[in-house]
Amino acid sequence: MGLTKTERRIRIRSRVRKIVTGSAERPRLSVFRSNKEIYAQLIDDNNATTLVAASSTEKDVASHKGNKTERAALVGKLLAKKAQAAGVENVVFDRNGYLYHGRVKQLADAAREGGLKF
Repeated sequence: MGLTKTERRIRIRSRVRKIVTGSAERPRLSVFRSNKEIYAQLIDDNNATTLVAASSTEKDVASHKGNKTERAALVGKLLAKKAQAAGVENVVFDRNGYLYHGRVKQLADAAREGGLKF
């Protein structure tokens, strides 16, 4: 039997996480995508702390009337704005096993436009 979508994503995630780690100078931008919402956070893996987080459930984004892809772009911009305030400019992108397409791509592109360097 083949793998389910979730099993496939978990395998990809574990394979990538062996290589991609975040530090205080260059944190890991981790993306989680549910059916309705999208979440992103900057993680310092050395200290096991979350530096900055943003999601589509926050007031600024949730009040926006648009499709999920547009809201993902708003989350990317919000995350970049919070990261700039925290003094973070360079990040390592972790797509968490999701395809770099649609909402994940929109979030990444908006974060780049907001000033984050991948």
